[in-house]
Amino acid sequence: MMEDICEISIDETEHIASLRKMVDEKPTIEAANLFKVLSDPTRLKIAYAIMLEQLCVCDVAHIANVSNATASHHLRLLRDLGYVSYRKKGKMAYYKMKDENVKRLLQLMLNESMVTTNE
Repeated sequence: MMEDICEISIDETEHIASLRKMVDEKPTIEAANLFKVLSDPTRLKIAYAIMLEQLCVCDVAHIANVSNATASHHLRLLRDLGYVSYRKKGKMAYYKMKDENVKRLLQLMLNESMVTTNE
């Protein structure tokens, strides 16, 4: 069995040092954190639902098939991380996806998934 290894030892070039610096930057860490957040199936459903439409907690709970407390917990996490905004109307809280990068990522992931499952 062959392993992928580099048998040539060279000094780090300026180009490689530049690439290393780029991948160690803040956006890489932020992207990893976003993928962690969206790796939970319930949170992904919730994020997708509020991307499509502004919803109250009880509607989110019904859509995701979870309790109001569970939906509220996931929404609070998404809000605390800055991906979701909300507005209060009386005792009701309405949530929507505010982060355009998350919206684009969800659209890309879920649209691609739907295309491949429909083929």
